[in-house]
Amino acid sequence: MKILAGAILVLALTACAPVQQAVDNTARAGAKGVVTETLATRFPQVPKQLITPFTDCIIDNASALEIRDFARAAVVGVDDQTVTTIRTVLSRPETAQCLQARALSSGLV
Repeated sequence: MKILAGAILVLALTACAPVQQAVDNTARAGAKGVVTETLATRFPQVPKQLITPFTDCIIDNASALEIRDFARAAVVGVDDQTVTTIRTVLSRPETAQCLQARALSSGLV
């Protein structure tokens, strides 16, 4: 009986992983749209050609809570909190390295 219960538990947990991944992918897709819009409208110093690569760097270096904030902004709209969250992610050394690499590979720097 314990073996059967254990097998059911393992099956249930493995079924959660694809669902969690789907939720994460959906949140990230919504977050990308918000970050792209925010960079385009609130960060005029970012060249147009770099908005998409910079968006990828921000999303890749954002925490799960920050992704959730971006996904929320996709529903309720971009606000000052969205801008603050983007600035927070941009201030991280890993994000700065990503941005520098993307800018260099684009040939703009």
